[in-house]
Amino acid sequence: MDAEHDGMDTPPLTLRPAVASDAPAIATVHQESRRVAMPYLPPQRHTHDEVTHWIRACVLPESRTVVATRGPEVLGYATLRGELLDQLYLRPDVRRTGIGTRLLAEVRRLSPQGLTLHVFQLNAEARAFYAHHGFRVTAEDDGSANMENLPQLTLRWTPAPAPASPPGSP
Repeated sequence: MDAEHDGMDTPPLTLRPAVASDAPAIATVHQESRRVAMPYLPPQRHTHDEVTHWIRACVLPESRTVVATRGPEVLGYATLRGELLDQLYLRPDVRRTGIGTRLLAEVRRLSPQGLTLHVFQLNAEARAFYAHHGFRVTAEDDGSANMENLPQLTLRWTPAPAPASPPGSP
């Protein structure tokens, strides 16, 4: 998929499909990211084992999940269901290092017709990240349909159309 070497002692950043054995690390990333980046969320109700089971039994079989790793460490992940970018989470200590952009580029490659996602209205950092990457608001709701009961926005990215070939070109 993708690799980058940041220095002599640091293993390269690699993007690859997630496997079942990644579930505990993905669960840790998921829980820690939500705790640190979204302090407005209600307290977590699920244990690490429960989240790991959900990742292994539901997320991985039902989604295309990509992990960003450096050596054996999972630094972040993204899940794609059709054109829905269902999740993109990073370990808090690697935020703002380009890993989220790399994961987003990979899911765009996997969904070249476009992506839709949902983001909490309170999540200003995520909203800015997605706006920077060309996502536009297509809808908003009061949060009554999500587990957290928080208002959210639906965002959409559609790739720019390819330029038309000039007349007479092959």
